[in-house]
Amino acid sequence: MIDGVSDFFAWMKALPAVWAYLTLLIVAYGENVLPPIPGDMVVVFAGYMAGLGLLHLGLVIALSTIGGALGFMTMYGVGARLGHAVFASDRFQWLPREGVERAQQWLHDYGYAVIAANRFLSGARSVISLTAGAFRMEAARTAWWCTVSALVWTGLISYAGYAVGENWDLVVQYLRLYGRGVLIVLVLLAIGAAARWYWRRSGAPPKSESL
Repeated sequence: MIDGVSDFFAWMKALPAVWAYLTLLIVAYGENVLPPIPGDMVVVFAGYMAGLGLLHLGLVIALSTIGGALGFMTMYGVGARLGHAVFASDRFQWLPREGVERAQQWLHDYGYAVIAANRFLSGARSVISLTAGAFRMEAARTAWWCTVSALVWTGLISYAGYAVGENWDLVVQYLRLYGRGVLIVLVLLAIGAAARWYWRRSGAPPKSESL
């Protein structure tokens, strides 16, 4: 696996700039459609390539943003087309059911703020986009906030790769730690929400029976 990733980066580094840009765009898009694709890692590496003078940092950020936003809106469109059937569809078995339930609750409680934060919620991006589409959230506002989210996130991580140079893989390691931390926080929040719901339900006074 590690050798395969190293080979990919060596291949990308040797590409002419136009093909490296196209690869970046495709990966940034595909990450949202097929989450196993390591999009953030490629964006960081592209930032590193910009530091070497092989790419332009502004174009790296722009293409990463466009690809990420288009990928998000593609999954939004799938969710909008399938509606609430997406939550029970066997077509998306790679989506964790608990993740879908959390996304529904987040969007219900916080609305478009969740769209704006989606890039910072590692592992939940595709779930959020599908759920936003299924909820028929306004397309224009969704597109705006997912673009803003992608711009800020990709700007930060690509500049990090640009700034640290040969140590760009340290940024990837920190991103992995960040992703694990986010996952732990989300699990704790889910447990807290379930406990609060259970406490409210068990503490509610019994309904009086009519005579």
